[in-house]
Amino acid sequence: MKCPYCDHDKTRVIDTGHDARGGTRRRRVCDVCDRRFSSYERPMLACPLLVKQDGTREEFSRDKLIAGLKVACAKRPVAASDIERIAGEVEAELQQIGRSEVGSRLVGDKVIKKLKDLDEVAYIRYAIVYLRLGDLESIRQEIDRLLGK
Repeated sequence: MKCPYCDHDKTRVIDTGHDARGGTRRRRVCDVCDRRFSSYERPMLACPLLVKQDGTREEFSRDKLIAGLKVACAKRPVAASDIERIAGEVEAELQQIGRSEVGSRLVGDKVIKKLKDLDEVAYIRYAIVYLRLGDLESIRQEIDRLLGK
């Protein structure tokens, strides 16, 4: 593995750990500049293609999901680790389905449920786009439904 500081490929592993999702975290040290860094490995399982509402298909993108979550959680007390966790959980759930294609609505449903439990304002922000809440009255109804738990 190349050192992110000096770009040499002479690094060695000094510690290895595992996370709950089956990934591996390795602490490394560069033999040239002597700086330390971490690398993460996770198994690359196939995710099903997402079938969008217009019938087009596209690959699941963890980065695209994280970007959407970051927008919904902007200026909220939501840790970056929570955003990563949600993205990882959704990706793992999609991989476990075992089908070659799923509707994109399934991804949105999983995300919105997890956001509702995490942060209600982020949930409303995501819901405005995902549920296509196009006017103040529909947004108000969703907020009232949320408050009426």
